[in-house]
Amino acid sequence: MADQAEIHRYPLLEEMLALRDMRLQATYTIRDLGKLFEVSVRAIRNYVSSGKLTIRDLPGRAEFLPCDLEEFLRRSKRGGVK
Repeated sequence: MADQAEIHRYPLLEEMLALRDMRLQATYTIRDLGKLFEVSVRAIRNYVSSGKLTIRDLPGRAEFLPCDLEEFLRRSKRGGVK
């Protein structure tokens, strides 16, 4: 049985977080994503407006869940050069 600490539920997201010296959280704000992806808050809003990134209307403020970020990263994968 694998050690629970070694299980990665969000492998792509966790890899990006490690590169930015950030930790896995229950939710992320638009500013968190700007830092994570090294883009402006406006760029994140554009991804949301275009339907490429899912945002949740949670109590207090709209936020992003790790499962939605993992899906966004999976869909953004580019094919190799032929």
